Amino acid sequence: MGRKILVTGVGGFIGFHLSKTLLERGERVIGIDNMNAYYDVSVKKGRLEILQGYENFSFNKIELSNREDMTALWNRESTKSAPIVHVINLAAQAGVRYSLEDPYAYIQSNVMGHLVLLELARHQEGFEKFVYASSSSVYGANKKLPFATEDRTDTPISIYAASKKADELMSYTYASLYGIPAVGLRFFTVYGPWGRPDMAAFKFAKNILAGEPIQVYGNGEMCRDFTYVDDIVQGIIGALNVDLHKKLCGETPHKVYNLGNNNPVQLLDFIKTIERILGKKAIIDLLPMQMGDVRKTYADITESQNDLGYDPKTHIDEGLQNFLAWYQEFYGDKRTLKNAS
Repeated sequence: MGRKILVTGVGGFIGFHLSKTLLERGERVIGIDNMNAYYDVSVKKGRLEILQGYENFSFNKIELSNREDMTALWNRESTKSAPIVHVINLAAQAGVRYSLEDPYAYIQSNVMGHLVLLELARHQEGFEKFVYASSSSVYGANKKLPFATEDRTDTPISIYAASKKADELMSYTYASLYGIPAVGLRFFTVYGPWGRPDMAAFKFAKNILAGEPIQVYGNGEMCRDFTYVDDIVQGIIGALNVDLHKKLCGETPHKVYNLGNNNPVQLLDFIKTIERILGKKAIIDLLPMQMGDVRKTYADITESQNDLGYDPKTHIDEGLQNFLAWYQEFYGDKRTLKNAS
């Protein structure tokens, strides 16, 4: 059997896809998720049911910020013969807009949960790699495009973004103090099958099929660097395998990378592609920008390509075709999809 890897957020969108790929490669995955009700739990349960079909997968329903429960799990799973020396932290309270409603949830899950994991890792002898999810939101209202990792990220415009920047700062601190090799990954608008119901593709598909209006903020002028989930998974595995000591030549073993598509798409064009695949027009309700939203995201992925072997290949037409096929199968909508091309 391959490596023992602790993956948090396994019931989540990216965590599910990553865990499934790792399991199929023969790795052993120790999965953690609190299965909260931020969105439709049936989607999380569906993902988890698939993962539980693998013999090399174990699931633990735990709140990441609970130190006692996490310590007990670590002590149980990290044995002398098979210690936990690889962690991928994808668990987080997601959503920029919801962070305006319940900021406490973001600090509890995203900051305290991250700290608990770092503390466990620093006491583990021979710990090898700590990979964690950051976000393109840390760039705030940065007007320089594309976003590069050396750009300033000290002006977040949402609590969600601030919590992710805090994760980056804490990870650098632990890498500096205790030598924990850590890689932060700034994800750019991830989409695909088994996606989150609060994301644009999901909400647009649902309302277009139901003949209901879709709310489009920023008057439809916003652009996003939509990135397909399989490409993101490939980047995470690259981060798990990168030799930071070799890349950084003795410097603090912490580095942050962008995982985006390097090809921003305007929201109205994104909607047109969904319309074309579904064969149905959207009823569009154009609205002004919301607090916490940024107008455009665009990733500079040069370093990710060079260091991680990251190579996003999925065109938006193919990605949305795959997502919408899954959506209609999962929700039992039998209307035939049209080809996007």
